[in-house]
Formats: sequence, structure tokens, C-alpha cells
Amino acid sequence: MNRAGNGGWGRPHRAIIMSRGLGTRMRAHADGVDLDTDQQAAADAGVKSMISVGRPFLDHVINDLAEAGYDEVCLVIGPEHQLIRDYYDQLDTHRVKVRYAVQQEPLGTANAVWAARDFADGDRVLVINADNHYPALAVEQLCTVPGAGTLGFDREALVAQSNISAERIKAFAVITRDESDQLTGIVEKPDEQTLAALGPHALVSMNCWLLTPTIVEACGQVEPSARGERELVDAVRNSVAAGEPVQVIPVKAGVLDLSSRLDIGTVTAMLAGVEPNL
Repeated sequence: MNRAGNGGWGRPHRAIIMSRGLGTRMRAHADGVDLDTDQQAAADAGVKSMISVGRPFLDHVINDLAEAGYDEVCLVIGPEHQLIRDYYDQLDTHRVKVRYAVQQEPLGTANAVWAARDFADGDRVLVINADNHYPALAVEQLCTVPGAGTLGFDREALVAQSNISAERIKAFAVITRDESDQLTGIVEKPDEQTLAALGPHALVSMNCWLLTPTIVEACGQVEPSARGERELVDAVRNSVAAGEPVQVIPVKAGVLDLSSRLDIGTVTAMLAGVEPNL
């Protein structure tokens, strides 16, 4: 357990990247989108993170984690994701050690974290999506929190600095917090009335979490949601209700999202000229 000498946590340096999704939206055909052979193969397989945007999108994700000080990464993959293993097993990395955890079935985000519990090894661990590119400066701010934390994104900045439309962002989860920026709730898929009540400055969750061992443990105990999945947000809610504080870090930054074939062109353009260094 990585505790600093003053009784607090040391600087986090391990990150779990959830890469097990089925990629249903990425598999779907999109009119007017022309892909090269490698992009087509990854899209057809639903392996969003391996879509080439000059380099595989996941290289860019890991690069910014390295920039934020993370030197160990665990990719949560399915048994069928040999494409990911083959690529990173042959890649010569200098800043980041890449490991794997196998999530046997796509049973939800909490189950993905639970699959990587041995990697977390009783330390705090960053947990992010494989199909989102989070800027290093934003992720690095989580290193300042004393325990668990999450990034809350300013809605206007997300629209201005991302490839995500305002209409899409309306459906994203919203964070509620108290006057000390402690998480009080997560509202998923808010309706118009709820968004209006929360106000224009309500922060958006983009699933960037710094978890303590308490929350990792809760991931193994959470019950399936209404859609039959074990959800990370439910594990966080349960932990907060049990007294585990989660600090919200407000950020004005964008997040690149590679959910469907329609995103590939804009993400490629926004990452043009960036050469990942792993």
C-alpha cells in the first residue's frame, strides 16, 4: 500500500484503462466515412482504442497519462482482444509499463475495475475509458487530492475544445457537489428538467476517476444495475454513502471521444502532428 510518510497517499502512478467494450457504435456503418484497411479492421472488430489516427488512438491516451506522471498502465481487455496484446507486446516503451487484465465477460465498468484489482495492489489507481483522450494537465490535477477524486468538466469548454457536440453532451452524466467540492451525487442521462434545475454550470462527468482501495473493493460488491451491468458509478455512490469522500476537481478542458466512425476524421485532425512517446 503506497502511503506517504505523513500518513497520506503517495502520488498515484498506476492507471487502469477500460478497453473491454463491445464497440457497438463503432461497428455500425456510417455513410460518407471512408476508412483505410487498418481502420476498417479495427472498426469492424469494435476495438475503438486501436483505430489509427496516425498512431492507434490508445497510444495518444497512454501518452498523456505518461505526461501526467503515470508509469504503469493496465489495459482491461476481453479474451478475444489479441489485437491489443499483439501491438503492445511488440512495442518498445520507455516511459510506461503496459500490463493486461482480462475481463472474461462485458459485465460493466465496476467489473472491469475488479478484474484489474491485483494491478491496483492496494494503492490508489486512476480509471479511465479507452475511447476518451484526457489532456495531461487535467489528469495531473487529480494527483493533488488527498484520497479519491474525479474530474468535473465545464460544459462550455467541453463543447469548444472537444469533438463532442452540445447535443451529445446533454446526455452525459452530471456531477453534484457540496460547497467543499466533495461529490454528493452522479445524475446519469439527465432529462431537460433536471439539467435546467442543476443550472448551466453543473459539471459533466467524463469517467475520469482516481479510486482508493475502498472504492476498488466496492466494485467487487456492487449489484447489477437495471441494464444488468455492474457499474463503477454505483460503486462510487455506495462508497460515498458509506463515508468515503470523493473530491471533485473542476476543469475547463476538452476530451476527445472516439465512439463511432463519424468521430475518426475529426479526432485525426485534432491529433495531427502529435507523436506519442510511450
